[in-house]
Amino acid sequence: MHEDERRPGWDAYFMEIARTVGTRATCPRASVGAVLTRDKRILTTGYNGAPRGVPHCTEAGCMMVDGHCQRATHAEANAIVQGALHGVSLAGATAYCTHQPCAGCSKLLISAGVVRIVYADPYPDAVSSELLAAAGVELEPFLPDQVRAHT
Repeated sequence: MHEDERRPGWDAYFMEIARTVGTRATCPRASVGAVLTRDKRILTTGYNGAPRGVPHCTEAGCMMVDGHCQRATHAEANAIVQGALHGVSLAGATAYCTHQPCAGCSKLLISAGVVRIVYADPYPDAVSSELLAAAGVELEPFLPDQVRAHT
């Protein structure tokens, strides 16, 4: 086997990092990770958890409203906040997300200038899909067999 055949493509590489980032999640409802990249370089990462200074779900329990935890900030939002805190522009970035972004996170990713989203686990949301399409943001399921399409 040739060495390049064992080497992961960029999508597989960044998705594996997103999965690892998700292991830091502090909401037991889901371990979600996000990695924002540009030009094959990591810009920011984020995982779902409580805002800075607020007790984590693992410490204080989830704050459930209509089936959603209100204590945890979503991984994608945390990745965007990390860029804002450190002065990192996300214009033209690709987001690698362990889960398909919800409508709220999709709006944030659009406004931050993300142009492509690759996700592993589907979270069908018609509003999210419509907003992303209207903004011209590519939304792609992660397909391990086709990881070399964006090498």
